Amino acid sequence: MLISASAVFAAITLVTGEIVHYAPAATNINNLTFVLNGSGAPGIFNSSFTPPALYGTYNWCNMPHVRQQEYRVPSKDLTLIYVEVIQRHHKRTPYGSNTFFKEDIPWSCDGSGPVYGGTSPQGEVSPVQWQAFTDTQNPWTTTIGPGFVGSTCQFPQITSDGLEDSVVHGSDLRSVYASRLGLGSTFDTSEAQIRVTNNDITSQVASGLLAGLFPHSPSQYSAAKIQSSTFDSLEPTYSCPVASALRSGYTTGSSGQQWQAHLTGAASLYAKLDAVSGISPNDNAGWHTSFDHYYDNLSAKQCHGKPLPCNVNDTSLCVTQDEANTVFRLGNWEYSYQFRDAPASAQYSALSYGVWVLELRSHLQAKVDGTSQLKYFHNIAHDGSMSPLLGFLQVDEMVWPGMGSEVVFELYKSKSEYFIRVLWGGQPMKTSTPLGVLDMIPISSFFSYIESAIGSPSDLFTACTGA
Repeated sequence: MLISASAVFAAITLVTGEIVHYAPAATNINNLTFVLNGSGAPGIFNSSFTPPALYGTYNWCNMPHVRQQEYRVPSKDLTLIYVEVIQRHHKRTPYGSNTFFKEDIPWSCDGSGPVYGGTSPQGEVSPVQWQAFTDTQNPWTTTIGPGFVGSTCQFPQITSDGLEDSVVHGSDLRSVYASRLGLGSTFDTSEAQIRVTNNDITSQVASGLLAGLFPHSPSQYSAAKIQSSTFDSLEPTYSCPVASALRSGYTTGSSGQQWQAHLTGAASLYAKLDAVSGISPNDNAGWHTSFDHYYDNLSAKQCHGKPLPCNVNDTSLCVTQDEANTVFRLGNWEYSYQFRDAPASAQYSALSYGVWVLELRSHLQAKVDGTSQLKYFHNIAHDGSMSPLLGFLQVDEMVWPGMGSEVVFELYKSKSEYFIRVLWGGQPMKTSTPLGVLDMIPISSFFSYIESAIGSPSDLFTACTGA
């Protein structure tokens, strides 16, 4: 469905007429000159471990999250009554579409594949776990790239390391919130709920997270909430052609000069990466419209201690660490531009992730009204979920949300007043908006920001579809 520029802005006015884009802070993340010509990686890319003294540092492999060591305990006058968490899944293999076509670095997922099974009306059923394989009698295996051959993973798949990070993440959250909210050690959906997307990797992470968060839960199964892939707000997958047109406008469209400038500036890097991977400079699979594919492939390898790739036909052609670091800088620049730096990015985020924000508001409102007994809600999602949420909140410094990154919404009560604290990387989120640091903001102010940016569900639907 094609949407004209005039229709885009007419529709946006219906819902986000009062939303103002507040530019993020100027840092090396969004400084294109430094990104192209600087040095070093923009954080940790080779380990899930962050030294205690450096905790809070950007770690793509395992982002900082709420844990007891750094948690800031608020005033005793405030009582925590509800917590909602949204996080990206933990570390995984690359996506199949992001693998090189001339590499021979296999992946092992033995014992860490998705598990299916539990109970049936007739009793227990036998659990089944995926284990990928290839067979020499299938000639199509030669067309998918050597990286798949010898691997026991589906692409993508949460690795054993990613599952371990998930368990630790859940345990850390339990250490902070179980006693403060009165959560039991078993998963009880009357007081806590967990939600996943239609991608199997979020359910894999849920299995690890719940083991840490509710360590005495029954072994049969735990119920996770999920919406249909046709309208899921968490991933998100609901149709919003106006938002899509808006984003296209400031990337590939007439107002996308900055986007094109970063691709042009990286032409020599692309030439080297293509020589290693065998990707054609004229490919139509998205390898040259952003650094997403190369970033995903290289970062997944480094997070799991794998070598950077060389061309299997010419081992003198290898990706160097400096080149990988430049890819990582470029990827973070791209996310900052798409979700914070572009003037229309706040409007895009309000439209593309507005449904989930409205669902969050309804959860908070129900606690304020006293109509909900729920204490804790945990959403497991993707970078495509975290990014527009950060864009909507207008975080002061935008990065590409790494593995396990989380935003936590804490609702507090003091006498008859309610306040919200929003944590990003375990600490109060600094925004560029007049709300400033989201540390004990009156809930009415937070709701007013949502109302001005999104409006009602019907307002959002009209703004997205023009209907």
